Amino acid sequence: MPLHPELDKKLSKSFEPKTSIDDVFKGYDITFLTNEHGEPVTLFFGKRRPDGLIVGERYTRTIKREPGSLAVKHSHWDNRGKIMR
Repeated sequence: MPLHPELDKKLSKSFEPKTSIDDVFKGYDITFLTNEHGEPVTLFFGKRRPDGLIVGERYTRTIKREPGSLAVKHSHWDNRGKIMR
């Protein structure tokens, strides 16, 4: 299942580098982790448990850069499966 276009747009922004951000999107809980450039690279999408972890889906982002720069040439999100624990 591809990401919702609005969620993809939200995750295309830059955030604080190397951090975990908890948020809500259309009634679902999300947590995403950023890399050293502040780009979201791991996404947890579903319902948050009382201990703070999310049960749902995990996605990872692949980023291709312009040669010789940090500019993003292309990126896409891959569904890595269900999170049940």
